[in-house]
Amino acid sequence: VASCSTAPMPGMIVRTHTDTIRRMRKVALELLLAGHEQNCATCGKSADCRLQALARRFGVNEVRYRKLFKDEPLDVSSPSVVRDPKKCILCGDCVRACWEIQGIGAIDFLGRGCRTRVAPAMDKNLADVECVGCGLCAAVCPTGALLPKDDTHRLWRDLDDPKKKVVVQIAPAV
Repeated sequence: VASCSTAPMPGMIVRTHTDTIRRMRKVALELLLAGHEQNCATCGKSADCRLQALARRFGVNEVRYRKLFKDEPLDVSSPSVVRDPKKCILCGDCVRACWEIQGIGAIDFLGRGCRTRVAPAMDKNLADVECVGCGLCAAVCPTGALLPKDDTHRLWRDLDDPKKKVVVQIAPAV
């Protein structure tokens, strides 16, 4: 019985760590991983990826299902956030953060059924919608589908330029 659709009752006993439940969770993780680009070694979320941590916790050492993700391009249009649709697991954390906490709604669910995806309105780039560059979506993303843009290479280049005075402030919204 699914706990999300069962009302609690006095005396009810809920078991969340049975062998059956663990097997179901493992299959669910494998399905999520099948729809997720698995370049974990070079991902900016690698050390802090919740999907990777769950896969380790449940002993998912291989994915038995064929890869399902489309080869969608990176959206690097925003000055503060990089969006990689191939890593999105449709958890909705970024959508809720953008709508409910920031009150912006720059990203949302688009499409239906197996064509559902998280993207800016009308599949535009982040730079072409009302994104304010706060970085909250990247902070709540569990997988690296949204990451703060890393401009370290630009900083090193500017630091090496003797004609430049470099002032740094670290915040994605600046």
